[in-house]
Amino acid sequence: MTGIEPKTAVRRYFDALAAGDQEAIWNSWAQDGSCWYGGDLPISGTWQGRDQVINGFLATAFAHLDPEKEVGLRITNLFGEGEQVFVEWDSWATGRTGRPYNQKNSGVFTVRDGKLVSMREYSDTQNWERALLTNPA
Repeated sequence: MTGIEPKTAVRRYFDALAAGDQEAIWNSWAQDGSCWYGGDLPISGTWQGRDQVINGFLATAFAHLDPEKEVGLRITNLFGEGEQVFVEWDSWATGRTGRPYNQKNSGVFTVRDGKLVSMREYSDTQNWERALLTNPA
């Protein structure tokens, strides 16, 4: 993926997420990539290394979704400068709780040599909790 513009790398990652393309998701991340998600949720905190980002952060998030129902995402805004890319996206699913999940998200990505090296994601954590946790606080 070397030589790929940062915005293109991020768009390809989102395309891979939407398609459930595990190989492309894995190949999107640098080996030492990191992900941060705010709040006090099962996915909150810093996930360090590609394995933790994919098999920790993403796997934990998707484990709360009903796999029999539609899971979707759509980029609504994407722009960047140098290595930094800012993305806004809508995501939707049904939680294993049976409750609908509709979220507006934003994230700041850093891309080097065509690979994602960091992501900071911002969203309504209370919405996540209400929709996806069995016994929200």
